[in-house]
Amino acid sequence: MELNITNISKTYPNGVAALKHVSLRIPKGMYGLLGPNGAGKSTLMRILATLQDPSEGTIHLGETDVLNSKDEVRKTLGYLPQEFGLYPKATAENLLDYFAVLKGFSQKASRREVVESLLKKVNLWDARRLKLGGFSGGMRQRFGIAVALLGNPKLLIVDEPTAGLDPTERVRFLNLLSELGENSVVLLSTHIVEDVSELCTNMAIINKGEILLETQPLVAIRSLRGKIWRLMIDKSRLPEIETNYQVISTKLFSGKTVVHVYSNTNPGNGFDMVEPDLEDVYFSTMTGHMGSGRKKQEVAL
Repeated sequence: MELNITNISKTYPNGVAALKHVSLRIPKGMYGLLGPNGAGKSTLMRILATLQDPSEGTIHLGETDVLNSKDEVRKTLGYLPQEFGLYPKATAENLLDYFAVLKGFSQKASRREVVESLLKKVNLWDARRLKLGGFSGGMRQRFGIAVALLGNPKLLIVDEPTAGLDPTERVRFLNLLSELGENSVVLLSTHIVEDVSELCTNMAIINKGEILLETQPLVAIRSLRGKIWRLMIDKSRLPEIETNYQVISTKLFSGKTVVHVYSNTNPGNGFDMVEPDLEDVYFSTMTGHMGSGRKKQEVAL
């Protein structure tokens, strides 16, 4: 089972082009779609979830035409949007049971088994009789995943799932997602580089509605070896460094500014070569130093 997105574009009535000829091949497992806020990620997620129509292009899940067989797709689709509403006075058990009815589980006995199984899977069984209004952010996200998993979806779409979670909840949630990727196509849309680095075997970087890079994280990192250099400076020197070097990122550390630059050769002047990570891949791509336009990196055989 694969998800194939071909030449998808979306232009809104006000003229804003949210997506521009997006094409992706997404195999079974965890796939990361990485990009800044406003890059077009959520628009693509809504189109894949059959909630919006593109201006052009085609999408196939296996042999199923997603855009022309929406009812069929919805039977095997799980979707966790970036923001979703819950009834605060309902208990987790009752609301999940209600969603199960909507999903087509008409038999009470089998529905009870499904609800129990999913609440245990997302570690909410002990909280099943608590009202959702008292749930933490992580608990809400796990409940959202339980809803998305109704019917054993072949395609699971999660949009910015860890935004706002504390570190403990984030780790627990990412572990849950990694288990789900063993049997389904799981598309993770996020602006958080660490989420993709820790979970995904395949990924793409999107910005301003265009795919800039389609790759595997380890392949992309390997392609940057020997090209990322670091220097710790006073903030006052930053304009000078930006003028003379290809700066891809800066961050503060112990009151100093840590600069990463892209260079095929040793830039000298105190720079140290560092082992690249996925954050360097992301910023190198966003600043255009990993090639202009669409680039696909293949695994060397």
